[in-house]
Amino acid sequence: MPNPFNQQIIDEFRANHGRVGGPFEGARLLLLTTTGARTGAAHTTPVAYYPDGAEQVLVIASAGGAPRHPDWYRNLVADPRVKVEDGVFVYDAEAVVLEGAERDRLFARAVEAEPGWAEYQAKTERVIPVVALRAVPKDGPPTMAVRSPGEAVQVVHDAFRRELAAIRTEFGRNQGTTLGAQLRVNCLTLCQGLTLHHTGEDTALFPFVAGRDPSLAPALERLRREHEEIAVLLDSLRRAVSAEDADPAAVRSEVERLTAELEAHLTYEEEVLIPALEPASA
Repeated sequence: MPNPFNQQIIDEFRANHGRVGGPFEGARLLLLTTTGARTGAAHTTPVAYYPDGAEQVLVIASAGGAPRHPDWYRNLVADPRVKVEDGVFVYDAEAVVLEGAERDRLFARAVEAEPGWAEYQAKTERVIPVVALRAVPKDGPPTMAVRSPGEAVQVVHDAFRRELAAIRTEFGRNQGTTLGAQLRVNCLTLCQGLTLHHTGEDTALFPFVAGRDPSLAPALERLRREHEEIAVLLDSLRRAVSAEDADPAAVRSEVERLTAELEAHLTYEEEVLIPALEPASA
């Protein structure tokens, strides 16, 4: 069983699809379930993570600079097949412990984003591990802990809202004249996620909704046009972020522009789609 503090976070995380309050409000958290190296029992731990493109997320086994690796890390070394809950999706993943130059590069990127990691490393003689969690491909739709398709739309939208809020907070901390490497990755990962999400809606969700309620055709056409407009904003953000001498102020401006347009789009989409996707009341 997790300790009472962790259990409270786990319960709140699951009840609110990844949103928690208190000292971790606004933080990027996931629930990592490993198999006990000695007991073989499942153990779930809240862990901070960093985005790293569409294929993986990164977690750091700091244990606050303790002399021993955390239990979850020792477990995944013994059995790298783990379960991840990110507030939207639940999926099996392969945990890959990064080594050598790759580990050092990504740890340095994390330190640039949050200097506390360096403080933890200074407190211990062990090399703090960096672990990549890579989703295991599966057939069929992704697993979501939701009760209805309408709730799924809301949960996904809220996750994008949280990520944009986290990025805007990070810009508030980025006071230098250069764009932080992890902040750059966060922006690009967000762009990837939104592009994939809108492609899935255009090709699968919208045709499904149109088949259920043909009267929604004009609203769905508006949503498709808004996807095209948001795609232009995503391209502008990608170009601003990817510039060799990326100007943090210019990138932040693109993020703010995207946030305003996306929020209006998400709100309208929720008004249109959620009632159409909820089960009819008896």
